[in-house]
Amino acid sequence: MNQCYSAGDFKKYFTENMNALGAPVPSGLFDSYEKAIGTAATLAGTLHQLGRGATMAELVGATVGVEKLMVAAAFGAAAYTGIVIGSIAVASGRSLGCGSSISDMFVFINQNKLQFQGWNTFYTHNPQIMDKSHPFRSNVGMRAKSSPTSFEYA
Repeated sequence: MNQCYSAGDFKKYFTENMNALGAPVPSGLFDSYEKAIGTAATLAGTLHQLGRGATMAELVGATVGVEKLMVAAAFGAAAYTGIVIGSIAVASGRSLGCGSSISDMFVFINQNKLQFQGWNTFYTHNPQIMDKSHPFRSNVGMRAKSSPTSFEYA
């Protein structure tokens, strides 16, 4: 198979996708695929406990070891968690092959047990998380801060 991207550049691709979506990337929590999956699992699990309408500040306050995520305190927890999980899927798809599709994303979420309430609708309504050519890609972070409840699909 012909590789489209450089293998081993997970962190680069993750950061690139997060930046394109207007979401902050704290150092240390997403430096490798394994760390990113662990952090995303913590986010998704805590979001499930806190429920709809939780903020990132509340999520960080309820979680041990993710204090660096306070840089995303202005985001709704569902929006930031969804952006993170989508960026992990994009980065892993790019660092292992030729990208990810929305169906790859759904398989990825199920395989890694990263479901959160309303996750499937979240990605269906926000294709710009996966699609680099989407015209409103850079507005995701701004919208996640200004109207976080617009990402609540449960």
